[in-house]
Amino acid sequence: MRGFLRVIVIIAIHCQLLTLISSCSQDAYDKGEGRYSLMRGDFAEANVNSSREVTSITTDDGETLPLKTPFTAKWISRPDTAYRCMLYYNKVKEADGKAVAEVVSMGRVPCPRIIPLSVNVQYKDDPVKFESLWKSQSGNYMNLHLQLKTGQTEDSTAVQKLEFFSDQVIVYPDGRRTLPVLLHHDQGGVPEYYSTQAYISIPTANLDVDSVRFRINTYSGLVIKTLPLQ
Repeated sequence: MRGFLRVIVIIAIHCQLLTLISSCSQDAYDKGEGRYSLMRGDFAEANVNSSREVTSITTDDGETLPLKTPFTAKWISRPDTAYRCMLYYNKVKEADGKAVAEVVSMGRVPCPRIIPLSVNVQYKDDPVKFESLWKSQSGNYMNLHLQLKTGQTEDSTAVQKLEFFSDQVIVYPDGRRTLPVLLHHDQGGVPEYYSTQAYISIPTANLDVDSVRFRINTYSGLVIKTLPLQ
């Protein structure tokens, strides 16, 4: 059966968020009267209770807000934990004056680990479109924004794959350490008809280095970006 192709685990595609934004009433938005007139978009931690409901969020700015209404989704499979997410919401005040978050849409953002490169790894660097790379204000994540080419096909085995491989740490004379990271992208037979957004957050907690240098093959050529962690 024809359908949109899967992309393995590591990326989150937020087409539903774009649909929500583009479908708002222009008149209501212009007048500041619609649901989306005060909408914000943030990377955040979604804090989940024992019933697998998100009851509060903590943004990358360090602000924790309870949700006006608990949020549930199929991707919330574990209780009493936190998920990395891309959140669109309205920040509103309750009758008691306390601020709460009214969720418009929430999508999970994958947090892949960096895998040491070895001779057994089949590394591929099919091109992507690079948009941006930045460290969260908390310093807990490196965030990557890409665009991937995708399309429809009858081939059910066609699957894109994204992974991150680390090369040997570079140690400078002054003691500073840089971790080279390669973006592995296998187009996997997926047609390249149009672009779709992909957001990825890489945790920094276990990276004992001063900076990370990303090597990304793009449709415009090789992109090398170094992100300081200290």
